[in-house]
Amino acid sequence: MEPPSPATLDLQLHPTPFEPLEVLAVWQRHMAAATGRLPAAASHFIGRVRPHTATGASVEALELEHYPGMTERCLTELARASALRHGVTAVLVHHRIGRLAPGEAIVLVAVAADHRGPTWRCGSEVLETLKHEAPFWKREWSGGRGTWLAGNTPL
Repeated sequence: MEPPSPATLDLQLHPTPFEPLEVLAVWQRHMAAATGRLPAAASHFIGRVRPHTATGASVEALELEHYPGMTERCLTELARASALRHGVTAVLVHHRIGRLAPGEAIVLVAVAADHRGPTWRCGSEVLETLKHEAPFWKREWSGGRGTWLAGNTPL
């Protein structure tokens, strides 16, 4: 039996806003052009800045800092490992950095495979792993005051 082919990875950090559905459309066109067809299954998740803090205060902005170079390597390693574990053909992760307004997209994770199960499992794993392991730091701005977030939001 042949070992599985490595998945195609598309990983990007965005210092300015991006439109997730446009990114997905381009990704699908590239997959179709590369293979002559679209994979049978694809799933995606779009995360946006919430309008309120955990205590209910209005969020003015969310600031995301990262460790350049290390963040990209970390995202690549976790996406590659998850893709191999679940046998998917492609993984896309686009993540914002910098200052974001409520409602702006923070993260887009998309996965393609021959069956829906691996896309859901891999996508969920990539998202949760990046939220807990990738070197991102978040600061919420509310009432003119910035507060560094100590942990991640619950599922």
